[in-house]
Amino acid sequence: MLFSPQVAAAQGNELIAVSLKTLVDLAKPALALNLQQASIRSLQSGGYVSRFKGRGMEFDEARLYQAGDDIRSIDWRVTARTGKPHTKLFREERERPVFISVDNRPAMHFATRGVFKSVLAAKLAGLLAWTAQQHGDRIGGQIFSENECRELKPQNGKHAVLRFLNALVRPEQPMENRFTFEHVLARLTQHARPGSRVYIISDFRGINDKAETHLARLSQHCDVILIMVYDALEKSLPETGRYRFTDNQRDVVIDSADRQRLLNYQRRFASHQQHLQALAKKMGLAFILCSTTDDPMQRLRNAS
Repeated sequence: MLFSPQVAAAQGNELIAVSLKTLVDLAKPALALNLQQASIRSLQSGGYVSRFKGRGMEFDEARLYQAGDDIRSIDWRVTARTGKPHTKLFREERERPVFISVDNRPAMHFATRGVFKSVLAAKLAGLLAWTAQQHGDRIGGQIFSENECRELKPQNGKHAVLRFLNALVRPEQPMENRFTFEHVLARLTQHARPGSRVYIISDFRGINDKAETHLARLSQHCDVILIMVYDALEKSLPETGRYRFTDNQRDVVIDSADRQRLLNYQRRFASHQQHLQALAKKMGLAFILCSTTDDPMQRLRNAS
């Protein structure tokens, strides 16, 4: 069954646009999730396990330099102020930063079954945020589209989750800049601190060699989980017939009698998915596949 925005709205607009209340109400079911293990086992990817990068280190205090201290840890400001060499001491962060990057580009506002990919992505992000908060971690994120890329610094507490959820349902005014997937991942490497757990929820359209370079750099210091969302039509061919698609501004009719054209499209999707799985395996990342008809809670539970 195809869902245009008009049809979806008539049956309940939660199919095409998730509400803040729905995301807030995910706090209770998120209690059943346990995503705090050192690694998350990959689904649909041969069962490999991502590397655990460890929690970040934060500054604790400065003390007088002692023989054997690493010269790279010298606190030059305190040394200059006191006239005596001091060394920085660090301690492991008690609260791990969790950074959730969510794709909100036009291609995510699509589905032929279930909910829009953008709605699924928001629900996945909401569950992850609540689960992290309930385990005492700090919540931050990134919401990006073609004309917007907004980062939220990780903070602790319920207010941090609500701030993130509000950003998901209330995008900022578009900028004049255009953001490619390459630019998004470059910004992510700058904002996600070493030791963070980073979730990237997207259909990963537009990923290229440069984007993969940024992803590799990110994976060296963070525990990265890729969550690929997709619609059933992107994976399998429909039955013979004429299918109408709309974005509420334009209509496109596809005749599935043109089997070669649709077969080529299906092969491109399979190749895209296989490439992401191979990339995740190479970099030691976790990979989760989630369809617009899947229960996001169940998919995350199976991944834990």
